Amino acid sequence: MDFNFSEEQDMLRSTVRSFVDKEILPYIAEWDREGKFDPVIMKRLADLGLMGVCIPEEYGGSGMDYNSLAIVCEELERGDTAFRTAVSVHTGLNSMTLLQWGNEEQKQKYLTPQAKGEKVGAYGLTEPGAGSDVAAIQSTAVKNGDHYILNGSKSWISLCDTADHFLVFAYTDKEKRHKGISAFIVERDWEGFASKATKGKLGIRSGNTGEIFFDNIKVPKENLLGEEGEGFKIAMAALDNGRFTVAAGAVGQIRACLEASVKYANERETFGKPIGQHQLVQQMIAKMKAGLEMSSLLVYRAGELKNAGKRNTEETSMAKWQACDFANKAADDAVQVHGAYGYSDEYPVERYLRNSKAPVIYEGTREVHTIMQAGYALGYREDKPLNKMLPAWEGERAKV
Repeated sequence: MDFNFSEEQDMLRSTVRSFVDKEILPYIAEWDREGKFDPVIMKRLADLGLMGVCIPEEYGGSGMDYNSLAIVCEELERGDTAFRTAVSVHTGLNSMTLLQWGNEEQKQKYLTPQAKGEKVGAYGLTEPGAGSDVAAIQSTAVKNGDHYILNGSKSWISLCDTADHFLVFAYTDKEKRHKGISAFIVERDWEGFASKATKGKLGIRSGNTGEIFFDNIKVPKENLLGEEGEGFKIAMAALDNGRFTVAAGAVGQIRACLEASVKYANERETFGKPIGQHQLVQQMIAKMKAGLEMSSLLVYRAGELKNAGKRNTEETSMAKWQACDFANKAADDAVQVHGAYGYSDEYPVERYLRNSKAPVIYEGTREVHTIMQAGYALGYREDKPLNKMLPAWEGERAKV
C-alpha cells in the first residue's frame, strides 16, 4: 500500500487550492447571501483542465487518475460545496458515465467537449415522488420510429439552468419496473425542454439547483445510452462515481472546519487563556481531526479500486456515508467552537453547517447507506462485475 501522493498530484492540489483562495473565497460570502451561481467559475476550471481531470486524453481530458478527481473535489469544497457539486455532477455523474457506458460516437460527440469544458453535463434521476425509490419515477420514453418521445420532469437537479447535456432516466417499459428503465442523453436546446431554479434552500445557496421538464421531446435513438432496460444499472454505476466525489468533498469540508476552528481557538481568549487550551474545545477539534483522517483513508482507498478497474460500490458507499456524517458533525462542532460568532456569517462556519446537511441526504441518504453496509456484512448483498466497467487508469500507480 502506498499512502504517498505523486508529485503530479501534489502540484494539482496546490493549483486547485490557489484557485480557491483567489477565485472563490474572496466572493463566496456574498454569492451565498445572494443565492448567486457564477458560471464563469466553470470556464476558469476548464482553463485549468479540471473539468475532465480523470478523463483520458484521447477524449479531451487531462488523463490523471481517479484520486486526482478526489483531490479536486476536496479542495473545491474547502471553498464552497456549490463548486464541488458542479464538478461532481459534470464529471462524476455525467462524464464518467459516458466513459463507462457510451459508444464511440457518443463519446466523441458528448464526452470530448465536456472533458475540455466546452460543454457542461448534468444528471437527471430524482423526481418529486422518486428519490431513494428509483423505480417510482414517472418519466417515460416511448419509441416512435427513429426517436423516443420523452415526457416527465426531474427535481433537485444541479446545474439545471446552466448545463448543456443531461443524462436522463425514464421508463421504456413500466411493467418491468426497474428493469424497464432506460438512459438517454438529452440536449438543453431541444424543443420541449425547460428548467426552473429552486429558491429558499437551507444550504449550497450559491449552487444552481432546480427542476427540468420534458414535453414531448424527440430524442434520437442514437442518444440511448447502453441498451433499453439498462438504465437502472447505469444510474447505480453513475452514483458510485458521484458518491466518490461527494465523499471527497466532505473531506475538504472537514478540513475547512478544522482550519477555521484551530485559527479561532488560538485567537479567542476566555478566562485568561486561548479557548484552545480548554479541554472540551480540544475534544471537538480532536474529533474533527479524527474524522478527517478516517474519511481520507476511506475515500482514497475507493479511488485506488477505481484506478485498478475494480468494482467499488461497497467501499464508495462506506466512504460517502462516513465522510458526510463526519463533515456534518465537524461543521456543528465548528459553530460551537466559534460560540455566538459561529451563528453569524461574519465567519464561514455557519455556511459550512448549512452546506453539510445536503450531502447526508443526496446520492443515497445515510439510512440507505446504513442498510447497504449491513447487507454486505450479513452476506445479503454482493456486487458482481458489470458488463461495462469503468476503465482502469493506465498510469504507473494503478495497482491495488
